[in-house]
Amino acid sequence: MYQWHRTIGIITIIPVIFWTLSGLMHPFMAHFFKPEIAHEKLEIKTVPQNQLSLSIQQVLEKNNIKQFTNFRVVSFDNTTFYQVKNLIGDLLYFDTSTGNELKNGDQIYAEWLSRYFLNDQKSSVKNSEIITEFDNQYKYVNRYLPVYKITLDRPDTMEVYVETSSGKLATYNPTSRQFFIWFFDVFHNWSFIDAISNNSIRIITMIFLLSIIGFSAISGIVIYGFLWKQFKKSDSLEPKKGIRKYHRQIGIWISLFTLTFAFSGGYHATTKWDPYTLDQMVYEPTFKTGEIQLPNNNLNLDWNRFQNASLITFNDSIYYRCELEEKASGKFKKPKSVGNSKWNKKETPKTEVVYINAATNTIAAGLDLQYAEFLAYYFTDGAPKAACCEMMSPEIPEESEASLENVKLLESKVITNFESREYGFVNKRLPVVKLAYDTPEKTTYFIETATSRLAAKIKNSDVVEGYSFAILHKFLFMDWAGKNVRDLTMVLAALCILIVSVLGLILFIKK
Repeated sequence: MYQWHRTIGIITIIPVIFWTLSGLMHPFMAHFFKPEIAHEKLEIKTVPQNQLSLSIQQVLEKNNIKQFTNFRVVSFDNTTFYQVKNLIGDLLYFDTSTGNELKNGDQIYAEWLSRYFLNDQKSSVKNSEIITEFDNQYKYVNRYLPVYKITLDRPDTMEVYVETSSGKLATYNPTSRQFFIWFFDVFHNWSFIDAISNNSIRIITMIFLLSIIGFSAISGIVIYGFLWKQFKKSDSLEPKKGIRKYHRQIGIWISLFTLTFAFSGGYHATTKWDPYTLDQMVYEPTFKTGEIQLPNNNLNLDWNRFQNASLITFNDSIYYRCELEEKASGKFKKPKSVGNSKWNKKETPKTEVVYINAATNTIAAGLDLQYAEFLAYYFTDGAPKAACCEMMSPEIPEESEASLENVKLLESKVITNFESREYGFVNKRLPVVKLAYDTPEKTTYFIETATSRLAAKIKNSDVVEGYSFAILHKFLFMDWAGKNVRDLTMVLAALCILIVSVLGLILFIKK
């Protein structure tokens, strides 16, 4: 057993060093090299009715656009535009006053968004490109696709990723963070194996080595824990000193953390078999310009609170989905600064959503929840199966998955703020409608009705893996002491594992 413990330890010394060093960098970078940005969200403003001189129908007819997938209103450079998505997915921009198209409008809007988020109107644009797939710098945890990657000519070479279809900031990486993302991807996620092989080989290799590390920790516990009396006899004849003594003592104390890291890491790796497909989970029917029957923006709504509009089709009818500024109340106060990080991550300004029938100009009450239920049914039966959120296992496609048509809906509610236990910041999209169904796996869907997208799909098995990773790998059990203490505990545990491994290597070399 002693011989096996030594052999196993040598086999895994390099992987352990890779994982512990890259793991140490994660909280270290988050605390000491966390990049700052002027605005993390685009301030949502009301759009006066007089700025929409031409209706969307008039603009489409003027530009001879007979079919499209959707539209919304965007304002930048002191001008208001209709952002129209055509049948091939391109975003076109038309001035709401003249109906004229803004050439290369999507790139111009992307650069404007980048400057807004950075509050930088001076630096020149060094590079601008469209990202349609996740890569080693823009990871799937950022969710949004496609996005523009804008690099400004600044000392920090800041790269800003923006989604022009929603005006959202996906992520931003200065030079320091670019290096950290590369380092973590190579040495923690082992992306170098993908470069020479494939994803399955990478996952199998990681699970195999993590299993060996687990056995190494267990053998160390058995040898130095349960068989301590036998070692005590030999120690009395030949006392262990120096490196051997510290390797044994630290190893016993840290063995439990070694097991938790190895188990949760291996369990998490098993969720990476299937490719990420959540970005494909979107419902985009085709609209005909002639079907939209309300000219001159005479929608039956409070135009003093109007913020945006788009189209949906539901039950063979077309509706304008209008977003209105929430009515002022004593309980709701808007912050002074949109760039306030605490506000951006925990408090989202609420909007009132109104659906108006495009044929009758009447308001359809309660349609937001009904439309969300329709989308959940659509994503179950009418589209490829989707992956879930970052720390949850991907959905494995099953041809026999039950339809939601006759399944009881246990809970439905609108979520406007991220919740760490249920719908965390990692999911990105807000607001969403939560739909919990009475399926054997208690499947819960989170639907973003504003974009007709599936934001997340979670089952009981996903929750189990998510808690395993959060508690055993990210030390969620230390949340009661605060994030700083939790991260410090995690760093010390990883550092001790690294020290034990290095001491073991030194002993082997000496032997």
